[in-house]
Amino acid sequence: MINETRIKEHFLDLVQIDSEAGNEAAIAEVLKRQLAELGASVAQDQAGPSINSNSGNIIATLPGTMPGAAPLLLCAHMDTVVPGNGITPVIEGPIIHSDGTTILGSDDKSGIAIIFEAIRAAREQRVPIGDLEIVFTICEEKGLQGARAMDTAALRSKFGLVFDSDEPGVLFTKAPAANHLEWRITGRAAHAGVAPERGLSAIKVASEAIAQMRLGRIDFETTANIGIIRGGAATNIIPAEVVVHGECRSRDAGKLAAQTQHMLQCFQDAAARHAVALDDLTVTATIDPTIIEAYGAMNVADDAPIVQLVLAAGRELGSPVPIKAMGGGCDANIFNGRGISVANLGTGMRDIHTTKEWLDVRDMVKTTRIVVEMLRLHAAGA
Repeated sequence: MINETRIKEHFLDLVQIDSEAGNEAAIAEVLKRQLAELGASVAQDQAGPSINSNSGNIIATLPGTMPGAAPLLLCAHMDTVVPGNGITPVIEGPIIHSDGTTILGSDDKSGIAIIFEAIRAAREQRVPIGDLEIVFTICEEKGLQGARAMDTAALRSKFGLVFDSDEPGVLFTKAPAANHLEWRITGRAAHAGVAPERGLSAIKVASEAIAQMRLGRIDFETTANIGIIRGGAATNIIPAEVVVHGECRSRDAGKLAAQTQHMLQCFQDAAARHAVALDDLTVTATIDPTIIEAYGAMNVADDAPIVQLVLAAGRELGSPVPIKAMGGGCDANIFNGRGISVANLGTGMRDIHTTKEWLDVRDMVKTTRIVVEMLRLHAAGA
């Protein structure tokens, strides 16, 4: 049996610890203590300073009762998006939601609570398990930076799970690669009332480029977004510089490259249309792009051991586990890129990254049941 009250209370405790990305130190200390209480050996790496976090990733090893079983990786991330400080959860029976002023933090503290409850429940039920490697990462919400900065070569696990998606009891085996994009548009400043004809508006160039851009849902496996625009100094100054940040994602490498090039071309074309003649000098708008390959795609084969284990666990429980593709990246993208076969098991988080976020505790219980059964089957096959 999964202890619904215990997992609920643990989750409520976790979401009330401030841990916006870059500020994970407080929750890291709590989790290190709780892992040690389970009997795990706990380490913390030095990834934090390189990615502007006050904490490192937590890497713990919990000895199993079946030494012959291959080690298994279980992972969730400690950080949240903003606004994630001072969270006040509102409890309505099994439903927990934010009070509307902040997020709830189920992304990804539901994943953390599930990992702990699965271990506790397995012990209470005397379920044999193999060695577990438990990883709690930092700065996942800043482009999987914590996992990317982690030395995964020290891990013994060749496969495992992250718990970082919405639909409970659904296994996500495919996720897109992503490019983070930045464009610095330079025009020319001038007094907006006295000599506007001597200025070249970087904001106008940027707006024309964005207006021509394919954004949102491009197709069933490709998306694109412009998320941040910064520029301008005052309403009476023609803006000389604007910086635009965006992203594109796709599960298809060719489509990702094509969308990236399309977005870049929109800015280049817009800049080419703008110039200003100044005496014997012509000033043209310029574009300085930066393209960062944020992470590769997750593509776990249907016959991979971790997939077969989860599917078998669902069958044993009489609750078949669907396999789906997801639209967002997660730490599994990084692990797969480094040769560790990791899929993503949904926890039940809903309306994430909004102040309307909510979660049904029964969904966490459903996922935890699958995990306990998976651990049993894994050890039994050793």
